[in-house]
Amino acid sequence: MSHIIEQLYDIIVQRKGAAKDESYVASLFEKGTGKISQKVGEEAVETIIEAMKNDHDALKQESADLLFHLMILWADKGIQPKEIFDILEGRMGLSGLEEKRRRSE
Repeated sequence: MSHIIEQLYDIIVQRKGAAKDESYVASLFEKGTGKISQKVGEEAVETIIEAMKNDHDALKQESADLLFHLMILWADKGIQPKEIFDILEGRMGLSGLEEKRRRSE
């Protein structure tokens, strides 16, 4: 799974320098962090709506959109997918309650 995320992330980074009228990704980078963050929020809400409607196909589509826009935000802020994977890996084997307790210390 991480392989496709890393491949897509690399494409997003490559498109960062493309012409904004030729690339949706480039147009988002041109608009800045605020617009990118807004798109992440919109996709998150749409994902929640489809989950609440119990529409599995739409939920899968919206989940893909959410991940895609989240990766654009990562690229905008210079965060590599591996950094996220490392955090997730570090949480493996911890209960959610223990992990939250550690973050609040």
